[in-house]
Formats: sequence, structure tokens, C-alpha cells
Amino acid sequence: MTRIVWGIGRKLGSAALSLAILITLTFVLVHIAPGSPVYQILGPKASPASIRELNHALGLDLPFWQQYFRWWIDLAHGQLGTSYAVERPVGSLIVSYELNTLSLQVVSLVGSLLIALALGLAHGVYYDRTPGRVIGGLELALYAMPSFFSGTLLILFFSMQLGWFPAGGLENLRLAHQTVASNALHMALPAVTIVLLTVPVLSRYFAQSVHEELGRDYVRSAAARGASPSRILVHHVIRNAMRPLVTVLGLSLPSIFAGGVVVETVFSYPGLGWLLWRSALAQDYPVLIGIVLVIGILTVLGNLLADIANTLLDPRTGYA
Repeated sequence: MTRIVWGIGRKLGSAALSLAILITLTFVLVHIAPGSPVYQILGPKASPASIRELNHALGLDLPFWQQYFRWWIDLAHGQLGTSYAVERPVGSLIVSYELNTLSLQVVSLVGSLLIALALGLAHGVYYDRTPGRVIGGLELALYAMPSFFSGTLLILFFSMQLGWFPAGGLENLRLAHQTVASNALHMALPAVTIVLLTVPVLSRYFAQSVHEELGRDYVRSAAARGASPSRILVHHVIRNAMRPLVTVLGLSLPSIFAGGVVVETVFSYPGLGWLLWRSALAQDYPVLIGIVLVIGILTVLGNLLADIANTLLDPRTGYA
């Protein structure tokens, strides 16, 4: 038990250092980028006096190192600053959009896992045969398809052509009170787009793992004892093959979110990705840095949960 706690503590310490480096790099990059949020707020015809006044009000006339340490001091007091664009506390602004992103990502990840398990299992069982090659070709085609392209195709076909789903947003403006069914319809196409983005990677890793597990000695021993192929798959192969899949899923969270930024932008879905894009255009530094912090924390939690899940699947892999 002590070793497990020590292992988790070391991982959290490493994660905290990684977050600090990530925030520092983000802080540097957004401040050295061309332009200024002042011009986004006041416009290109603003007078020099109004520019100086707003720079002073926002603290942008301070040296870089003072702005950097002031941000960490505010964070120590539980503050992420105030948005330049909408003049709202960054924390409450992120929370209002984060709930939409989490609901979309949870639905997408559950759907992706179910499809990837089924597709990867079939691919792994028939790995060197025609069905496996066909599934592998499908995975490669989906992997090569950019999310903005697949999202646009879904809009053209299911929204414009058939009219089954809304083309974007999250609310039906014709309804006085939004319903779960209405929100689900708006979420359907973005979720499917993320599923198409995620399934090929997870399925291919799972298929490779299933194929390797089927060649191990314990499978041949179980078959020699008279165990049916379905029992071997369900009780032995799938459990062992899921460990690499869980690890890949934890490591893929940043790339899944990065794809979600594009998807939310294509569908004008009001989530963290859409907010990140709009904040980047407006050079809203506090919101950009706050979102990066939230993404980093979610990534760390995802990796930690993946490690814990691997330990539950096979205690021998614990925090040694």
C-alpha cells in the first residue's frame, strides 16, 4: 500500500512540474505573439492615449516577469484573472463552457471505446485474413481523414441534404426552454466526428494487442484444456489486451481534445475548444492560459486514471 501511495505521489509531483513548464511556455508564447489585445478591444483607430490607459489598466505595461509572477500569485489565491474580451472572471467563464465540452467528450469517448473494442477485436481475430485486412484498410482511411473534412461532410449530408440534425450550436432558438432531446440532436454530429477521429487509433492498438495475446502460451494451454474460443477471448484475451488500450487512451487525451477544438469550431459548438479558438483570435491572454491549465489538469487526471485502471486490470503492473 505504501509503495502505491508513494508511486501516486511521485506521479503527481511530476505532473505538477509538467504543468508549471506548460503554463510557462504558454505564457511566453502568447506574450511574444504579434499584436496586442488592446487593439482587439479598442480597434485599429484607437488613440495613443487610450491605448496607454488600457495597457495600464490591464497590467500589460508591466515587465514580462512581473506579469508572470502576478499570474502565479493570483492562482495561489484561486484567481485566473478576468477576460479582456467579455470582462468576466476566467474561472466562471471556463466552467460555463467546460460542462459542454465534458458532456461531448464523455459521449464521444464512450461511443469510441465501444466501437473500437468491437472493431479491434474482429481485426485482431482475423488479423492476417481478408476480414482483418478490410477492417485495417477502413481504420487507415478513417485515420487519414481530417476532422474538419469529415465534420463538413456530415453537415452537408445529414443537415443540409437530409435535415435530420442541426448544423451547429447547442440550442434550438425556436424553443423557449431547451430539452435534453434538443441538446442531444445538436451534440450528435460533433460526437460522431470525434468518434471517427478517435476510433481508428484505439481500434488499431487493440487489434494489435489482441493478435499478440492470441499467440501466447496461455491461449494454447486453455485451448488444449478444451476451452471454447469465445471463452478464451472473453475471460483471458480481452482483459489482457485492454491494458495497452487503456494506456493509449490516457496518452491520447491531449490529441483528442486538440481534435475537439477543430470539431467545436466547425460546428460552432460552445465548448472549451470553441472558446480557445475565439480567445486566440481576440488575444485574450487570461482565458488562453486558463484553458491550457484546465487541459493540462484533465490530461494529468486522465493519465493517472489510466494507470489506476491498468493496476486494477493487472495488479502486477502497480506503482512499483
